[in-house]
Amino acid sequence: MGRKVNITGPLYFYIHFATEVICFYFLSKVIGDNALLWSVPFFYDALAFVPQSLVGRISDKFPKIPFGALGLVFMSVALALFSLLPTFPIFISVLILCLGNAFAHVAGAEVTLRASNGKITPAAIFVAGGSFGVITGKLLADVAPFWFIILLALSALPPVFLAEIFRKRTEKDKNPCKNFDFANKSFPVGLLIFLAVFVVIVRGYMGYGIPTSWNKTTFQTILLYVSMGFGKALGGILCDKIGARKTAMISVLGALPFLLFGDNIMVVSLIGVMFFSMTMAITLALLVSVLKKTPGLAFGLTTIGLFLGTVPIFFFKLGNFFTSCIVISVATLICHFVLMKITKKEKKHA
Repeated sequence: MGRKVNITGPLYFYIHFATEVICFYFLSKVIGDNALLWSVPFFYDALAFVPQSLVGRISDKFPKIPFGALGLVFMSVALALFSLLPTFPIFISVLILCLGNAFAHVAGAEVTLRASNGKITPAAIFVAGGSFGVITGKLLADVAPFWFIILLALSALPPVFLAEIFRKRTEKDKNPCKNFDFANKSFPVGLLIFLAVFVVIVRGYMGYGIPTSWNKTTFQTILLYVSMGFGKALGGILCDKIGARKTAMISVLGALPFLLFGDNIMVVSLIGVMFFSMTMAITLALLVSVLKKTPGLAFGLTTIGLFLGTVPIFFFKLGNFFTSCIVISVATLICHFVLMKITKKEKKHA
């Protein structure tokens, strides 16, 4: 009998896509043209990203809780309250939305990691769906009625249950993540976790801080998010094919020249963004490799890192292109050095 094809990655790609469509449709509607509401995305990031470590730990302990389905329901309720009850307190709607987002993300991580037999590709494909959902949600906010977005959320419920069925049929071991083996075993575990999260923080910041003066049209913005999503998925595929260490070298050092010289050249910049986005899969693979019994917590640590990386952009921006180049160069080289220390060395074949 042939080997089972892992369907959890594609299924949760769509679920994650739908999740971000709902959230960024909601946020775009709330903010509109009101620049005074700049704080809404900040609190959204804090309330959606930071609790994922706690939700992940709960999910690790009680894997039967249907966080995926609950997440879609919560987000749909938040959108319905906002759209149908204009006087309903907006902060409660945002809180419900954030909880739903956290639930859906953790469910995606738990299912794709537990059903992958030590492979990071399914989880990387799942995460990639978010980039496509973010830009789609922003675009639909100008043209689509709220009920259309709720229907989209409901359409993601069958994939949630299909993915869960596949996970249960695949998960034969009490510790299904035991085969994750991307980390340097001789490196202190606590320090490795800290450094992996540090790399996530840098990636979170650079995702917003990369100079892209070429990005002036809607189509160009779409291409930017597509390159991020493609890079996240590609990082997972390469990790499984050639190892995390080689993938880190390609993604981090490969990204640097494209990031530095792509400010005014779209194609060059997009290649750099794609390369650096590949580090997402590397850091998640490293964390799961040392937190094998708690994949939900491991994923939650990456979302905390993403939040910490985005915090600076809400309060200040780099002054000029020259300063940006210095910061990008230094941060990239530090990330390269860190990843070379904490990733496993692949054996040379004769």
